[in-house]
Amino acid sequence: MTINYKCFGIFIFFWVGIHQISFAQRKPLQLWYSKPAMVWEETLPVGNGRLGMTPDGGVFSEKIVLNDITLWSGAPQDANNYNAYKALPEIRRLIAEGKNDEAQALVNQSFVCTGNGSGSVPFGCFQMLGELNLDFNYKAGVKEYTNYNRYLALGDALIHSKYRIDGVNYTREYFSSFDDDVNVIRITSDVPGRLNFSIALSRPEKADIRVVGNELQMYGTLDSGTPDRGMSYLSAVRAVLKGGKQTAKDNRLVIENATEVIIYVSAGTSYKNKDFSASVAAMMAKAVKQGYLKQKEAHVANFQRLYNRVYLELGGTDLSHVPVNERLKNFCLHPEADNGLPVLFYQYGRYLAISSTRKGLLPPNLQGLWANQIQTPWNGDYHLDVNVQMNHWPMEVSNLSELNLPLADLVEGMVAPGQRTAKAYYDAPGWVAHVITNIWGFTEPGESASWGATKVGSGWLCSNLWDHYAFTEDHGYLRKIYPVLKQAALFYSSMLIKDVKSGYLVTSPSSSPENTFYLPNGKTASICAGPTIDNQIIRELFSNVITASSILKMDQDFATELEQKLSHVPPAGIIGKDGRLLEWMEDYKETDAQHRHISHLYGLFPAALITADGTPELAEACRRTLDVRGDDGPSWSIAYKLLFWARLHDGERSYKLFKELLKPTLRTDINYGAGGGVYPNLLSAGPPFQIDGNFGGAAGIAEMLIQSHTGKIELLPALPDAWKASGTVKGLKARGNYTVDFSWKDGKVTTYKVRSVKNKKVKVLVNGITREEKVSLN
Repeated sequence: MTINYKCFGIFIFFWVGIHQISFAQRKPLQLWYSKPAMVWEETLPVGNGRLGMTPDGGVFSEKIVLNDITLWSGAPQDANNYNAYKALPEIRRLIAEGKNDEAQALVNQSFVCTGNGSGSVPFGCFQMLGELNLDFNYKAGVKEYTNYNRYLALGDALIHSKYRIDGVNYTREYFSSFDDDVNVIRITSDVPGRLNFSIALSRPEKADIRVVGNELQMYGTLDSGTPDRGMSYLSAVRAVLKGGKQTAKDNRLVIENATEVIIYVSAGTSYKNKDFSASVAAMMAKAVKQGYLKQKEAHVANFQRLYNRVYLELGGTDLSHVPVNERLKNFCLHPEADNGLPVLFYQYGRYLAISSTRKGLLPPNLQGLWANQIQTPWNGDYHLDVNVQMNHWPMEVSNLSELNLPLADLVEGMVAPGQRTAKAYYDAPGWVAHVITNIWGFTEPGESASWGATKVGSGWLCSNLWDHYAFTEDHGYLRKIYPVLKQAALFYSSMLIKDVKSGYLVTSPSSSPENTFYLPNGKTASICAGPTIDNQIIRELFSNVITASSILKMDQDFATELEQKLSHVPPAGIIGKDGRLLEWMEDYKETDAQHRHISHLYGLFPAALITADGTPELAEACRRTLDVRGDDGPSWSIAYKLLFWARLHDGERSYKLFKELLKPTLRTDINYGAGGGVYPNLLSAGPPFQIDGNFGGAAGIAEMLIQSHTGKIELLPALPDAWKASGTVKGLKARGNYTVDFSWKDGKVTTYKVRSVKNKKVKVLVNGITREEKVSLN
C-alpha cells in the first residue's frame, strides 16, 4: 500500500549526520511564583548532577537546602544468610502443596537478610548536606516588600528572585554550576551599599562549623554502623563583595553595606575520593578566580548542550502568565485552556534529569538529588521493583542517552555482591538483586517476605541497560554490559524449576511486588511460584542475551541453552476467568484490587511482549486489569498507568492519567494508596516527594507522541483530543539511533524528518499507514 502524500500535505525528510542539533523553545519556559516558598515543597531546585540546592526565596531570612548526591550514611556490608539455601527445598515443597502461608513464614525465618536490613545503618540513607541560612537587615522598621517575583528559567537552569523594599530593588540569582562544579548565588541592590546580611551553615546532626580566614566551613562524618567507616563531608562558603565589608562573628560571615555579593558554595564527600578536602578547596579557588559572569555563561552553555536537544509545542493556549501554583488549580478545572502546562511538565522532567545525574556519578535516587531531611523517606535509596527504572525511562526517548550510563555503572558494581547473594540463598551461579539497593551494593532480600523476596530486581535493571543499546546501537557499550546481562540470565536459568501443575519452568520462591493474595483457606500470602512479572522479565532478558550473543558473535552454546529454556517459560500473559491478566500462576484474588503496583503488566511496558496490535487478546486483558486497578494512587503509580494506556494507544485515557498526575497537593505523609499529585514546585508527590513521578510522567508524554518498540517508528500513537489541533516535536529519539522531528494539524501528521548516523532503512507508521524508507544522505 502507498500513500498519496499530496492528499495529506506531508513533507518527509531523511537526513544522516553526526552533529547534535540544538533547539530552543520558542517561548522560554519558567516556573514562577509571586511570593517566597513557605514550605520546602514550594522551593525550586537547581543541580549540576552532583551538587544541588533549593532556595526558598525568603525576603527577610532565606533557607537554602544544600545537597550532594554522594552523601550517604551507612557502609558496605554483607547481610547474606549463608545458610538460607538449606531452607530452599522445604520452601518450594510448601509452595507446590499450596501452603504458601507456611512457606512465607519459613521465608521470614530463614530467607531474608541478616541484621536490620534497610531499617538502619549500615544500609544507610541518602541525606541532605545541610542548610545555608541568610538573614537580611534592611532599614530599621521595614517589614513590607512589593514587586516580588521568583522563578526558575528552565532553559538556563537559573533561579531568580526579585523584590522591592523602601525604594530599593533587590535581585538574587542562583545556579549549580555545570562549569566549575560549585553552587553560586549572586545578590544585588540597585542602590549602592544597601546589602546587609549574615551567612550561616547548619545541619541537624554530625556537623562542626568553623570560620577559617574568610571562609565558612561545615564538616563531619556520618553513621556507618562500624567505627571509622562512615562517609565524611566538607562544605565551604566564600563571599566576594562589591563595596562594603565582611567580618566573622559566631561562626557566621557578616556582610555590611555591600552593593553586590557573590556567594560560592563548594562541597565534597569521601565517596571514592580520599582527597575530597583538597578537591573542595581547588574547586572553590577556580570558581572565585574565574568570576561570576564567565562562570554563568559557561554554566548555561554546558547545560543547554543537553537541554536544547528537544523542542515541544502542543499548540492551543497556555497560561504561562499565571503563577504555577495557580496554573495547577486551573488545569484541574479547565485543562484544555493550558496546553503549555504539559509542555512545561515534560521539559521540567528533562531538566530534573540533567540536573540530578551525569556520566561518572550516581544515578538519581528516589529524590533525584534533592532532600531536605537527614532520614529521607524510604532511605532515598534505589528501589528495584519500578522506581529507579522509572527514573530512567525518559532518558533515551528524550535525547538524554548518556544520562543512562550512571545506572549502568551502579549495576555493574552490584554484580560481585549479587553473586554472593545468589549462592547464599539459591545455591546458584550468576548474580541477583532483590527489591532495594544503595550506593554500597546491597543485593540481599529485604527484611520481610511480604515485599523483600521479589527476585527480578536484577532482571529489571538489565532491561534499562538494554534500552540504552536499543536506542544507540553502540556495540562498544553492548560488549561492556554483556557480562552483566549474561550473569543475570545465568542466575535465572539455573534456578528455574518445573511447576507440577502447569509443567512450565518457574521461579520459586518469589512474589509480585508488593502485592498479597488470598489462599483457599482464607489466609493471605505474598510468596508464590512463577509470578507473571518474573516470567515476563525472564523472557525479555533471555531474548536480549540471545540477541547480544549473535551481535557480538560469542557464547553461542549459552544462547542455545537459553533458547531451549525459553520454550518452557510461561507465556507473557495468561488471561483469568474475569478477563484480566493473571498476576500469579494461580487465579488468586488480590487483597487490594486497587493496589499501587501493576507489576504483571511489565510485558506491556517497559517490555514489548504485549502490544496493542500484535497480541490484541492480551492487550484487552491489560485494559480490564487497568480498569479494575483504577486511576488514582501515588504519583509514580499514576505515571505508570499513563504509560500503559499510551502503549494501548488510548490517548484519552492517557490524558486522564496525566491530569490525575497534576492534581495539586501539599500532603507529605507516607502514602501507599490514592492521593498522588504534584507540589506547587511541580515535584511529584507520593506523597511525600518522590521524583519517579516526574520522570514517569515525562516518559508518558513522550510515549503518547512517539513509540518504537515494535520494530517501526510510530508517530502520534496516543494523541488525545486536547492536543490534536496542532503541535510540533523536534529531537525525540527512536530505537535504532534515529532522531525524529514532526508536526501535526487536526490530529494528522503534516511533516516529519528522520535523522540517523547510518545509511539504513526504517519503517515509519504515520497517519495509520506504514512505509519503509531508506535513510540516506541528501
